[in-house]
Amino acid sequence: MLSLDALGPEWDCPLGSKDLEEEGAWGGGSGLPPPSYFPGSWRHDVGLDCKGSPEGAEARAWTVHYYNLLQSCLQQAGLPETQDRSQVPRTGCPGAEVTLCVLGSPSTFLSVLLEGGVQSPGNMLLCLSPAWLTKVPAPGQPREATLLVSKAVSFHPGGLTFLDDFVPPRRATYVLAGLGLGPGPGREAAELVRDLTCPTGASAELARLLEDRLLTRRLLAQQGDVAVPATLAFTYKPPALLRGGGASPGLRLVELNGKEGQEALVKEEVGHFLRAEALGDALQVAVKLSGWRWRGRQALRLYPRAELGPVVDTVLALLEKLEEEESVLVEAVCPPARLPFPGSPSPGPELALRICAVVCRTQGDRPLLSKVVCGVGRVDRPLRHQSSLPQTLEVALAQCGLGEASQVAVVRQRVKAAAEAALAAVQALETGLSAEQRGGRQVRTDFLGVDFALTVAGRALTPVALELNGGLCLEACGALEGLWAAPRPGLAAEEAAAAPLVETMLRRSARYLMEGKQLLLLGAGGVSKKFVWEAARDYGLKLHLVESDPNHFASQLVQTFIHFNVTEHQRDEENARLLAELVRARGLQLDGCFSYWDDCLVLTALLCQELGLPCNPPAAMRLAKQKSHTQLHLLCRRGPPWPAPSLYAVPCCPLESEADVDRAVRQVPLPGVMKLEFGAGAVGVRLVEDASQCHEHFSRISRDLQGEADHPGIGLGWGNAMLLMEFIEGTEHDVDLVVFGGRLLAAFVSDNGPTRLPGFTETAACMPTGLAPEQEMQLVQAAFRCCLGCGLLDGVFNVELKLTGAGPRLIEINPRMGGFYLRDWILELYGVDLLLAAAMVACGLRPALPARPRARGHLVGVMCLVSQHLQALSSTASRETLQALHDQGLLRLNLLEEALVPGEYEEPYCSVACAGPSPAEARVRLLGLCQGLGIDGPHYPVAYFLSHFK
Repeated sequence: MLSLDALGPEWDCPLGSKDLEEEGAWGGGSGLPPPSYFPGSWRHDVGLDCKGSPEGAEARAWTVHYYNLLQSCLQQAGLPETQDRSQVPRTGCPGAEVTLCVLGSPSTFLSVLLEGGVQSPGNMLLCLSPAWLTKVPAPGQPREATLLVSKAVSFHPGGLTFLDDFVPPRRATYVLAGLGLGPGPGREAAELVRDLTCPTGASAELARLLEDRLLTRRLLAQQGDVAVPATLAFTYKPPALLRGGGASPGLRLVELNGKEGQEALVKEEVGHFLRAEALGDALQVAVKLSGWRWRGRQALRLYPRAELGPVVDTVLALLEKLEEEESVLVEAVCPPARLPFPGSPSPGPELALRICAVVCRTQGDRPLLSKVVCGVGRVDRPLRHQSSLPQTLEVALAQCGLGEASQVAVVRQRVKAAAEAALAAVQALETGLSAEQRGGRQVRTDFLGVDFALTVAGRALTPVALELNGGLCLEACGALEGLWAAPRPGLAAEEAAAAPLVETMLRRSARYLMEGKQLLLLGAGGVSKKFVWEAARDYGLKLHLVESDPNHFASQLVQTFIHFNVTEHQRDEENARLLAELVRARGLQLDGCFSYWDDCLVLTALLCQELGLPCNPPAAMRLAKQKSHTQLHLLCRRGPPWPAPSLYAVPCCPLESEADVDRAVRQVPLPGVMKLEFGAGAVGVRLVEDASQCHEHFSRISRDLQGEADHPGIGLGWGNAMLLMEFIEGTEHDVDLVVFGGRLLAAFVSDNGPTRLPGFTETAACMPTGLAPEQEMQLVQAAFRCCLGCGLLDGVFNVELKLTGAGPRLIEINPRMGGFYLRDWILELYGVDLLLAAAMVACGLRPALPARPRARGHLVGVMCLVSQHLQALSSTASRETLQALHDQGLLRLNLLEEALVPGEYEEPYCSVACAGPSPAEARVRLLGLCQGLGIDGPHYPVAYFLSHFK
């Protein structure tokens, strides 16, 4: 017999006993907390009282219980005891900090708490009592409230915890609660998290739905196409969500008009069910109660499938216990898969297997399987949570006789597909619910536990979803991770199941903190920046735009449009003063000011200085903007700490006249690279072999690119001065950084393909990097130290480097968000939005970013150039064709230019990319696509451009 119920503590309820009482708060019994034995030597004279919120004896008992439970959990994980520093309250920046609040059992949420302490140190807070929280009406938002945290246990890296008081209280930016309807903290928790202004990961209303096995089984079968046990349900006044709707395979719902006099109907329906083909090879059926009241209780009986009478009697007895919207279920007990499968019988005793999966909502509301654990036990004893030791899927299947790696991989993939489909179905259900039905406008289910039995269907090993739950699967995963809590040599730390959940908590917190922020944006950019306006609307940002083009399409998409020429950079200081006066005259109350457009970066810094808004010093922005000054400045930075930025700089010489060219040739080894001092998009960059080529290229640029009108948007408003720098052999890489207060918060490394010399226009890219971890970190540190060396302490920066045999060398620093496809790729792969991070920094807020962003796959892309692909872009690879393929998910399109206009000094027209679980698969897909679309050819060999990514 396979596992049946994931229902907390084992409790077999005799049918003749009195009705079961409602479950107490947070998984305990009713009234006082359950008697517990916590062996430990931690201090007990800690300040658990919250000033101004006295607790009664019962509530105080729960608080002490959970504090001792936390210390016991920390002790068993080899982590230090919580330090009481509540006598010296934390002051902080109320309203400006990320505050992730967990209200519930420490054992259930320990993995979330520890992971939060790593990803957002000091901002993951555990509240052991509802009295530590205060709910206050939100100004301007009727029926909604803000949740304030006065006291909590804060979590930090290394498992360090502190008991803290907060004066003034911290405003919660995300709340996750363990909920219950019985006496004790559970009911108070349910009330506290209802109708909050901040994002919330659970509510009593949603918990009621997920605890209804009948509802969730029909939901999974109909919307998720997930296998569930064949089930016959007798329900009395079913909830509205169960009324009507199409039939579900293997699920039969019988609505009763009363609880008495149903003998004939029950006998007929049970008889038909026990003979139904939907039961397959099942030899037993289980009879149980379903509904919120029965959460955490065992009230089931097992019978042979052939015994009609006892099944009918049990159903009739349980019908007497029903209240409205509850059900009595008769379900098939899935026969255990006899492993190994197919073939010989099991080599040892037959074992029961229960698979427990945690799946989390990620960027774009996409479900992601986080972790799978299993319980293994005797086949004649039902497996329940907390009654079996957690094991990995591989170990559990091997215990049952299935050790072949490819078969295990197939099982894992099927569990992944079913678990992710389950969360997708729940998300779809929630989308159709009102805010009142969800328990608040900001309530979403951000993680889900799914319990599976493993059985055979159609000669295939198939996971069958038994039930959905919240904390039980999460707690099981945390218990498995606890095996690695005190690492031993040769054992790698187990990755936290809660990592994607914490990332989602941070992401939703960032949106909450930024909603309604007023931002001044300098420079709208072109078609490649169209995403900005959609993202701003999605995040609730209020943008005010300064732009040179009075007819720019974005002028209609912002709160305020200020027409102002931002390209006259010789007058940037004067223009900053004029713009500041315009801002004040319009009465704009700004939270921040920023730009992602190269032309406007120095002006933005000067304007922020005028308005008293956060920004890097104008001198630092000027230094990063002028390429030769960047390199020469860093070459002088030789002091400690080591390695000094000078190790990454490249010899160069500025060029303003023909005479400078002769001097540069004597100072800089050739071959070299000539480029515009203030250029962008690799326009005018060229490899030069000797002095004559240097003079020739300098003359050509001086003639062709004299001012902004000759090639708008690449920085010619600064002039057309050039520089000559040494040509560095090696692979080229982009490093996109998020820096706040001089501290590195996140870094994303991508690889570039070989360029078509003598030009340096980008041809291909791959993300994440295929470099060894040590080389990746060398690039990250080089980029970070070069930014610090130039005085760039706050912002989102794009740094271009080459990796040589002697380590990284700097190409240039772009003191703004990476261009082309980079923001889109990083958002797709890592769930991190550089635009939102830049906006938060501009408002003086620390971006809410995961400490260890993990890529969800691989992207490999190529650039399309009008000079090389005009025919294809006008036919087989037209914009309409590429967009259609993008919409179908067959490629990822990033349009960089609007018109198909060839020219000598060109930027890429678009980027097309393919995704895959590995770089090799993504590369093969992309190459095939490019061949079919006509992008690949003798003069543009895509296979060669992708060769660096092997």
